[in-house]
Formats: sequence, structure tokens, C-alpha cells
Amino acid sequence: MDTPILSVQDLSKRFAPGAPPVVHDVSFDVKDGEIFAILGPSGCGKTTTLRCIAGFERATTGTVSLRDEPLSAPGVHVSPEGRTIGIVFQNYALFPHLTVLDNVAFGLDEGPAAARDERAREALEMVGLSGFEDRQPQHLSGGQQQRVALARTLAPEPDLILLDEPFSNLDALLRQETRQEVRELLKSKGMSAVFVTHNQEEALSFADRLAVMRGGQIDQIGTPEAVYYRPRTLFVAQFLGRTNLLLSQAAGTEARTPLGTVGLDREAEGTVLVSLRPEHLSLEAHEAADGTLATVVGRSFKGHDITYRVCCQGNEYLVHTDNRHLYEPGETVAVRPLEPAVVLESQSSPAEVPRGATPEPEPEG
Repeated sequence: MDTPILSVQDLSKRFAPGAPPVVHDVSFDVKDGEIFAILGPSGCGKTTTLRCIAGFERATTGTVSLRDEPLSAPGVHVSPEGRTIGIVFQNYALFPHLTVLDNVAFGLDEGPAAARDERAREALEMVGLSGFEDRQPQHLSGGQQQRVALARTLAPEPDLILLDEPFSNLDALLRQETRQEVRELLKSKGMSAVFVTHNQEEALSFADRLAVMRGGQIDQIGTPEAVYYRPRTLFVAQFLGRTNLLLSQAAGTEARTPLGTVGLDREAEGTVLVSLRPEHLSLEAHEAADGTLATVVGRSFKGHDITYRVCCQGNEYLVHTDNRHLYEPGETVAVRPLEPAVVLESQSSPAEVPRGATPEPEPEG
């Protein structure tokens, strides 16, 4: 098995003795050439984790290793400048009084000036900014400034790149275009990267693998597809997109739910909470299809698809469909699951079970 380029093991961080940990027992590896995302809400500890990897914060416990060399461990703390790690900050951190070329060359502190400038020009060419060398940052668009910051990070040829909410300052269209450009650049160069974000779409589209974090701990690690389609916890199911939650009665690989009998992704027994993504349900005219009857209570037309709100047994559910069939509010439809429901881990208290996730009553007799 190949040694990971980055290994974080049992990492914890407290900002004061006796204070609750901001990061608690976090562990993950990053493979060579992999883009790894840490996704979570504000205050979950993701940026503190990144700062511990960079060396800006000293870990309270745990280890951080780069290519099997310890950077942070008991009695060991390599300074940020001693780590072959580059970082792209959320606000780009460009010097307004320096030209684009001088900003990129700033981190190159070895060799003659001509050689540093040549390396800076090569980095600008990598990010598609040749010809912008003499401009100043304030004369560039947000996406161009972001690429200058990336070029400055790439110029010293680090082993690992860290990206701290790198696209959050861009508008929606520019964010999508820049995200695609940066991903293609990193993959073409075989660069390894860790980036933190609170944006679910960003993490799912940009990363090879991601860790979903909350309360200083990691809930789940996996590919975007695995984490989205098979969430392990209620938090992951809800944080990675809209979902339908059904408190159900399971028996083996099936469960009775308010939407009828559905298959399960794994065997379970008794009362379980399951997740069904809206795109894993279909709507059909009730006269021509089997399925649980429901009433359409709302419709959001989005051009390429439609989101319906339907009511069944007093609870509302979301269904994403294509745009070929229109159902009107008040119309009766048949709801049919297209995929097995995902069994979530049991809740720690009844208060954590969402409203509306009511079990189907036991049959009489």
C-alpha cells in the first residue's frame, strides 16, 4: 500500500487548558495526487484543522506527517516555513503595492532575481495569466486575483497545497468556472491538495474524497458519491442536500414507511430512521401506477427539473422529477421509491428525530 502524502492521526486542539476541544480526535489520510475536502458548517473546526496542518497552530495532541516525516507530534513542531506546504487564503492575501509578477515571486527566496522571476512567469503561465505580469492586484477581477494567489502557492513547488474557502469571495458563475479551472490545473500537475469549505456543491464537485465535519469531529469520509448517496448519520444526510427522513419499521432488507414498503441499503431490525433523496422518488398518475397515494401541495419549476412537495399521511415529502410531466397542486399522484432507503445510525435522543419522520403504525389484529 502506498504511503499517503499527508497523514493526520488523532488530532486535537484546545485553545486553553481545560477548554473544550475545537478539534477532537480527527484522523484522515490524503493520497498522492488527491484533492481532499473538509466540509462542514461554520465553527465546526475545519479551518483550525487546516491551520494545524499548515503549522500556524500547535496541535494539543495527535500527529501530522508529510511523506512519512512528522511535522507535528509530541515534542515536535515544524514551523510553517519549514513545511513544504503552500496555502491559498480566503482573501488571497496579495500585496496591493506589488505587481502580479512580484506577488508571485515573493515566496521564492532562493536563487538570483532573474531565476525567481522566470519561475514566477512559469507559474503565471500555468494558471493562464501570462501577459498580466505588470498589473497590480486591484486591477484584476476576483477570479484573476484568485489565480495569482494560486500561482504564488505553486511557484515554490510545494508537496501539498492547502486551500481555505478558496472560492467564497467569487460570484456564483465565476465561482463555478474558477473551481473547474483550478481542479483541472491541480489534476494535470498531479498536485495533492486539502481544502476546507462550508459549500456542499463545491465539495462534491471539486474533491476526490471528502470528510464531513461537525462539532470538531469527522462524521464520515468517502467519495462524494458515497457520502451523498449513503450518508451514515442524520447530520450528513441533511447537510449534503435535501432529503426525506422516514421513521420506519425494518425487517431485514425492507421497511414499512409512510410511503409504503421500501428496500433498505443494509439489513436492519425494528424502528430505524431512513433517508430517501428527493431524486430517488418518482411521481406518476395515480390511475396508471402502483404506489402510495399523495397530494401535490407545491411545485417549483427549475427548467431542467421540477421539485414537488407532496403530502402523504399528514407529512410532506420532496420529489425531484424531470420536466416532462406536470402535476398541479391539489392533484392526487402515486409516489414510488426508485432506490433503496439508507438506514441512518440511531439517534442519541428522541429530540434529534426530525418532525414529520413518523413511523407507520403497527397493523391491527
